[in-house]
Amino acid sequence: MNHQNRTSMSEFSTRRAMTFVELLAVLVILGLVAGVFTVGIAGKFNQSKRELTKSQIGIIDGQVQAYFTQTGSWPPTDIGLMVLTTPEATPSSAYFLKSDQLMDPWGNRFYIIIGAPDGHPYEIVSYGADGQPGGTDADEDLSSLRLRD
Repeated sequence: MNHQNRTSMSEFSTRRAMTFVELLAVLVILGLVAGVFTVGIAGKFNQSKRELTKSQIGIIDGQVQAYFTQTGSWPPTDIGLMVLTTPEATPSSAYFLKSDQLMDPWGNRFYIIIGAPDGHPYEIVSYGADGQPGGTDADEDLSSLRLRD
């Protein structure tokens, strides 16, 4: 009887050890899958922010056009896009935007450049994730002149 107990105990120990090894293997595989998934999601997340920024630039562009229609001039360079929000504009103004609508998805301000290249009267710009002119990938600038890119 004692021999039988030892056999079942050793089988139990071996079986338990294999279960632990299998558990470790599953955890390693899940970790690898999660790593690959996270990298893929991060790329899509940045692309989503870029697309959202393009939409916001389109909205701001429309409001700048409405401002020009009502006032006959482009926003002054010293005030820039702030002319579209309080205290410069009131919610009843056709061109009014809330101040948070003048921020890109990375938390940086949009800018307007009066006298843009190629004879355009203005250009609306987001300087991307880093908030600095120039850059590549998520840091690349987005412009109202290149919304289709």
